[in-house]
Amino acid sequence: MCERVLNPALTDEAQLLQRARRADLAAFNELVTAYESLVYNLCYRLLGQRQAAEDAAQEAFIAAWRGIGGLRGDAFRPWLLRIAANACRDEQRRRARRPTASLDVALEAGLPEPADPAPLPEASALQGELRWRLERALAGLPAEQRLALVLCDVEGLDYSEIATVMKTSLGTVKSRIARGRGRLRQALAAERELLPGRFRPEE
Repeated sequence: MCERVLNPALTDEAQLLQRARRADLAAFNELVTAYESLVYNLCYRLLGQRQAAEDAAQEAFIAAWRGIGGLRGDAFRPWLLRIAANACRDEQRRRARRPTASLDVALEAGLPEPADPAPLPEASALQGELRWRLERALAGLPAEQRLALVLCDVEGLDYSEIATVMKTSLGTVKSRIARGRGRLRQALAAERELLPGRFRPEE
């Protein structure tokens, strides 16, 4: 089961939503500040390139501002992430019309990692290699499985929120997550030496 991670910066989210629905740009900007990292991280993991992720995130917030007056209820986060996922699909279609550097090249750059005060060179190298292979395996998943896994295992949404984002049933969400995790395990089965002991598949 995915754990739900609430945004501690938004104790008055419902009030901000009410104001934003009345075209209060300052209130909407507070929502943007609270969720910009979440949206960017989702876009980056779906697209694999920083510039493309920045473009998709920007388009998502523009679309959210234009459509927030029509949002019903207080489920802002899944609504916003659905818009971001759609922005990523639009960006993927644009990139298909004008091919750029391959995703493999983008993934070689790796993701930014928090500084380690005293990393051991060998351990650091193994972590970097594992991270690269995980990202590569994730990028190789079918789009819907990748989105479900990112929303659950990276962003911490619960199944009901993911179902809202993906406009599908809880059963379909659970199936996509299970299948995605299974594919990742298969992809990493040949990399047992890079995995921490508790994650290594049994022979």
